[in-house]
Amino acid sequence: MGSLHTCRIALLVTVISITTSMLAGCSTVNEGGGTAAAPTTSVQTLEYYRYQVKGYQNSYPKKTIVILTPTDAREVTGAGSPLNGNPAIGVIDDQSGSVTERLYSSPLGPILQQAIGRSADEAGLSASSSPDVTYKPGIRNTTEYVLESKIRRCWVKKERSASGTYGPVWRTMAEVAIDVTIYKPPFSVPFWTGSTDDTYYDPPVGSFGLGSEDEAGIYDEPGEVLSVALTRSVAAIFQRQDLRNLMLEDDIKSH
Repeated sequence: MGSLHTCRIALLVTVISITTSMLAGCSTVNEGGGTAAAPTTSVQTLEYYRYQVKGYQNSYPKKTIVILTPTDAREVTGAGSPLNGNPAIGVIDDQSGSVTERLYSSPLGPILQQAIGRSADEAGLSASSSPDVTYKPGIRNTTEYVLESKIRRCWVKKERSASGTYGPVWRTMAEVAIDVTIYKPPFSVPFWTGSTDDTYYDPPVGSFGLGSEDEAGIYDEPGEVLSVALTRSVAAIFQRQDLRNLMLEDDIKSH
């Protein structure tokens, strides 16, 4: 009888041990070293905000420019792996720094291509698009300029900091960096090269005259904050005085 009782206790201990192991295996280890549920995912809308950046509209000659499809040349890390063909564009962290949500968007090439084309139109140029990603020298056509570009950075991070007087405080930082090369067919030597980058914070610290713990964000979605950085970085291409001067001088020579 004592032997049977001992066997039952041993069996019960074994069952408890197995159950505990199974429950532990169901936990997910987060970046902060603790255990938490696996991060959720969302596909954000990323777009160009027309006329948000002022000062360069209609300052270029009315010349034609073809915008090639930009290359996504970002360095891909574990957090930057795509999901179902959608590129990673950022994360949302909780107060402990653990990732609670991973952010994605539709492919960045077409988004940036459309953005550059719209900004070129604002500048006064006549823009069209091409599915090609690289410029092909030696081909003479009616296009006066061809713009080739690479996306070096496109990332947004939204994180929760300590709660303030008015409740939880969320801060978002977005970064966009682009390399641009403009050619003049059929020449192989670039007509102009440059890089643009922009970092945008929401909310800007001190923007409302409150303490940093009580600042309120302007945008609800991190994709909107990244869209602002994208818009500003793209507009910076045509805000460049050296590019404007080159095209204006080129316009004089062609007459």
